[in-house]
Amino acid sequence: MAQHTFLIVGGGLAGAKAAQTLREEGFTGRIKIVGAELERPYERPPLSKGYLTGTAERDTIYVHEPGWYDEHEVELRLGIRAVDLDAAGHQLTLEDGEHLGYSKLLLATGSSSRRLPATDLQGLYYLRDVGEADKLRAALATGGRGVVVVGAGWIGMETAAAACVNGNVVTVVDPQPTPLRAALGDELGEMFAELHREHGVDLRLLSGVREFTSSAGHVTGLITQGGETLSADVVVVGVGAQPNVQLGESARLTIDNGIVVDQALRTSDPDIYAAGDIANTYHPMLGRHVRVEHWANALHGGPAAARSMLGQHVVYDPVPYFYTDQYDLGMEYSGYVEPGGYDQLVYRGDRRGRQFIAFWLKAGQVVAGMNVNVWDVTPAVQGLIRSGRHVDVEQLTDPDIPLEALFSPAAATR
Repeated sequence: MAQHTFLIVGGGLAGAKAAQTLREEGFTGRIKIVGAELERPYERPPLSKGYLTGTAERDTIYVHEPGWYDEHEVELRLGIRAVDLDAAGHQLTLEDGEHLGYSKLLLATGSSSRRLPATDLQGLYYLRDVGEADKLRAALATGGRGVVVVGAGWIGMETAAAACVNGNVVTVVDPQPTPLRAALGDELGEMFAELHREHGVDLRLLSGVREFTSSAGHVTGLITQGGETLSADVVVVGVGAQPNVQLGESARLTIDNGIVVDQALRTSDPDIYAAGDIANTYHPMLGRHVRVEHWANALHGGPAAARSMLGQHVVYDPVPYFYTDQYDLGMEYSGYVEPGGYDQLVYRGDRRGRQFIAFWLKAGQVVAGMNVNVWDVTPAVQGLIRSGRHVDVEQLTDPDIPLEALFSPAAATR
């Protein structure tokens, strides 16, 4: 393998873990990572959680220590964008005109924040990379500032919590009736609404943004679609992300809500693979393609792609997983539910005290579970989902019955 060059495009968690796995699996050829950011590979969840709140320092975000790449002969090309991918010629073109050849290539370019029109203003922030997080952390750390967050998804609500615990006056604007509605539905979205209201956040729901207001190039607030003017020293926009598929387009790969890959993370080109946010992956357990924009997908997808690049048999089918920390609420979610993709939502534990597990069921099977301030149950929740067993709801909601008992071999005889 020494004559081969494996090229990884994207300097994030998926790319770094792919490089690590290639070395662990014995690959002795050249490994090059090309990243648009100047930073060595890092993890993104802390940017809206511990790093933003000030409870974690900057050096905790990195995937590897600085010397790891030299020690493992992984070449880093940082601060430069790849602009074209010639699949037939096995050539990647960088923005300075340099061409890099490869034997096999992994696309792990992640996603970018969706931008609103006319948002090139001082005091207006997006939160996708560590440079943006540095600036936003500094803006929030002083406290006492008026902060408006546009968007009540995960980034928006985590940012609102961080701004609030730093002593700022926070307003959230979103056109949906509850926060996190797309992910959790109205019932559990309302739980997060109550949590934020208890901490003094003003939720302006069922309201979008008409335009931003400014003075001398600095944002001063916004006008809602209903005509209301909200003043702000800081505005944070979190209205979703879009996969960075431009290289896949230039290589004429199959693209449909991301770069389409099979269960081994192979694209429509036999020497190009994709992992992380950009990969629309065939998931055998779900029986369909899904694109997952969460940390765990990058963490596990990079190594799976690396093994696939080495010719190993790979079936990438982890139960989708994500988590959030907001104030004193910690949550882990496992599974995958589309809007309308369930017919029952039930609870185990103290829902009023926010210490419970929620289960989404379809035709008697658990398709997703969310544990709120209940820990060390994720393996059992995921085992229940993966089993595909029909469950007795009374047993499922009874805290005295171990979850493992509902999908163990003995459960089938009950």
